[in-house]
Amino acid sequence: MTEPSAATTTDGASGSAPRLKDVAAAAGVSVKTVSNVVNGAEHVAQRTRARVQAAIDVLGYQPNATARRLRTGRSGMIALAFPELPSPYFAELAVEVIAAARRHRCTVLMDDTAGDPRAELRIASGLGDPMIDGVILSPLGLDRRELAARERQIPLVLLGEADFGPVCDHVHIDNVAAAYEATAHLVAGGRRRIAAIGWQDPSPRATAQQRMAGYRAALEAAGLRPEPALCPPVRAYVRPDGAAAMRRLLKLPARPDAVFCFNDLLALGALRAIHEAGLRVPEDIAVVGFDDVEESEYAIPSLTTVAPDKTGIAEAAVDALLHRIAVGDGEPGRLIQPGHRLVVRESSRRR
Repeated sequence: MTEPSAATTTDGASGSAPRLKDVAAAAGVSVKTVSNVVNGAEHVAQRTRARVQAAIDVLGYQPNATARRLRTGRSGMIALAFPELPSPYFAELAVEVIAAARRHRCTVLMDDTAGDPRAELRIASGLGDPMIDGVILSPLGLDRRELAARERQIPLVLLGEADFGPVCDHVHIDNVAAAYEATAHLVAGGRRRIAAIGWQDPSPRATAQQRMAGYRAALEAAGLRPEPALCPPVRAYVRPDGAAAMRRLLKLPARPDAVFCFNDLLALGALRAIHEAGLRVPEDIAVVGFDDVEESEYAIPSLTTVAPDKTGIAEAAVDALLHRIAVGDGEPGRLIQPGHRLVVRESSRRR
């Protein structure tokens, strides 16, 4: 587990780290007001909060986790874990979560679970570390029973598509609606043999199930029949699997004229396979991805993709976790769905 590094700015006059009273003097407020801002109290006026935050930023004030724990019962440290941190989507979302947590003066500890249910359960239980106030977790291998029976019932917010019911707060976009919109966009562009890359056998994960449901619903709404041959399964959502699936599609007697990929990495692999086959995107085959990772904008051609509101997801997750830390688990878990949008680029231009 790694902790994001943060430089501590010292007070040039004394050579020591700035304290609450230094921030209070710089902002022209009481030490209690600074403490309220640092600890995320909601009753501080917005203008006052902004003035205190500006002083904190200028002085480089860093709360002492141990002292904060003794004073408030909280350390200001939260854990964040993804199943595949090197994935561009998770890396970009991690940056957003860290930024959202920093606005609440919280430190984020990060881990990569590799989808191992044992690692996910350990994270969901707070790593056995009493200094961790709560956890944001995107589970891949954990099931509902294991989650409900976790050893330490630490405040927990889930990300991703897996359905765990009201066990805890859950933040994710409407994947069925997003996949429907992506597929309907291809239909509106005159495409009729629309393939899908992202199904998984023999046990499809929630991501595959939800995005496939949206894809099929859009085809059926357009009077098109989903064909199993147009939905080659993949092992993982990575570029090589996208390329391999696209090559299988290109060998069909009647190749597709469009393909909806369940993430951008699959789509980037598909673009490569189409190029290697001497075909053109979008003239011969249109391509749409999902996630709007930075690489999609700079692909050749640039990739049309579903853009989840990553900032909204991160802020909703952090806000939900801090709420749980403050009020406990008396309330049932909530489903929170930030928005998404379809970003149309060169890869699906109308013929």
